[in-house]
Amino acid sequence: MADNVMRLEVTTPERIFYDGDVRMVELTTTEGEIGIYPKHIPMTMIAAPGILTITEIDGTKKEAALMKGFLEITGDSMSILAEVAEWPEEIDLERTQKAKERAKKRLAAKKADIDTARAELALKRALIREKISK
Repeated sequence: MADNVMRLEVTTPERIFYDGDVRMVELTTTEGEIGIYPKHIPMTMIAAPGILTITEIDGTKKEAALMKGFLEITGDSMSILAEVAEWPEEIDLERTQKAKERAKKRLAAKKADIDTARAELALKRALIREKISK
């Protein structure tokens, strides 16, 4: 494999979401936003909800919504096992808007029986989907 290329595979429970050679991958982890180039040191990390940006060999950038998972990096490849990964055209914007409003209402209510962390995560997911689909 060329020095400036690595293999990327993104897998969800339903499908192989992406499989190909890339120049760079950017995503959000529990440690913050990162960019991975070929020849990166081997490591594993936890992916957090955010936007996955894939820079392909020809320089084309593809963006997708990535909702949690694990990633493994070796010198010449990167694997992401994702709970959910969606291309912009796969996102149901109406459903996303409803989820966003529902989460906002739960957070605004400030009731003791509301799972605040869950509502915040639902809002974050909706905002990511909304941003990527525009």
